[in-house]
Amino acid sequence: MHPTHQQQPIQVAILTVSDTRTKADDHAGQRIQSLLQKAAFEVIDYQLTKDEPLDIAHHVKNWCSDPTINTIIVTGGTGFTPRDQTYDTILPLFEKEMMGFGELFRMLSYEEIGPKAMFSRATAGSLQQTAIYVLPGSTNAVTLAMTKLIVPTVQHFVGELKRL
Repeated sequence: MHPTHQQQPIQVAILTVSDTRTKADDHAGQRIQSLLQKAAFEVIDYQLTKDEPLDIAHHVKNWCSDPTINTIIVTGGTGFTPRDQTYDTILPLFEKEMMGFGELFRMLSYEEIGPKAMFSRATAGSLQQTAIYVLPGSTNAVTLAMTKLIVPTVQHFVGELKRL
C-alpha cells in the first residue's frame, strides 16, 4: 500500500438490492456494516432497494455526488435470474472497472464452493472518485469479499482515486 493511503478515511454507503429483504433480515448488509465498523471505517448510509435499475442507479449516482462518501458497497442482484439487475445497471456507470476484483473473488469463491463460483458477477470500479463494489447477496460471499479483498485494500483504492 502506498504510505500516504494507510490512514485514508473510509466513508461508506451500503446498498442491499432485494425484492424480499428488510433491514431486520438483511444478513448480508448487516455483515458488511459489522465488518466495516470492526475495521474502523465509517458507515454513512445504509439502504435497501428493490431490484429495479432506476432505483439502483439513483442510489449509486446520489452517493457518488455526496462528498462525505468515498466508497459504495452494493450487495444482491448479481445472479442470473430475470430480476437480477445490479451488475447490468452499475457496470455502464463505471468510469473504470477493476476487473481483477471479480477475478480474485471468483478464484477465492471456487476454493469454497467449487465450479458454482463462475456464476458470480461480482465486480468493482469507480465513478466520480468513488470506489464501488458489487457483491452477491449471500452472507458467505459478502464475508469472503470483505475480509479477503475489500477491507485489506479499500484505503489504497480510495487513495488512488484521490491522487492527482
